Amino acid sequence: MTGSVLPLLFLDVDGPLIPFGAPPPGGHPEFPGPTGGNPLVARVDPGLGPRLLRLPCELVWATTWLTDADACLAPRLGLPHLPYVDWPVTDEPDQPDQPGVPNGGTGGGAQLHWKTRTLVARAGGRPFAWVDDEITPADRRWVRAHSPAPALLHRVDPQVGLTGTDFAALDAWLRTV
Repeated sequence: MTGSVLPLLFLDVDGPLIPFGAPPPGGHPEFPGPTGGNPLVARVDPGLGPRLLRLPCELVWATTWLTDADACLAPRLGLPHLPYVDWPVTDEPDQPDQPGVPNGGTGGGAQLHWKTRTLVARAGGRPFAWVDDEITPADRRWVRAHSPAPALLHRVDPQVGLTGTDFAALDAWLRTV
């Protein structure tokens, strides 16, 4: 890291921390511990917390769970209180990544994720990584064009969640900024 301020890591919950969708062979693994009444929380591997804490970054929840991520997941993961992105309320649909070109000019999947603009604004010019299962090429193009700082948009397979390969990629990138 070349700067004195750590890069941000915006962390989604559903997909990266809670695997979902068609289960892998043998089903989704489950881990003992309190679930806060949400049976899917049993899929959150408590071992992810120490791995997240070892990354050279400032962790920020980037999920619709908002403060529930801290209340339900942080204790399970052994994480301290983390800030969260407070999403704006809007009725506007996602916009194409290339103004004036229907669907961004690239066919299906060209719509920006509804989180993209807010995360770039929330980063405030700081380098950031975004871990989510819904990142598309349109998001990558938009962030490259609009973020004044380096950014890594890291897509996680929602069927398996964060893996050792994901952590290695994140750690390597975070140490370069």
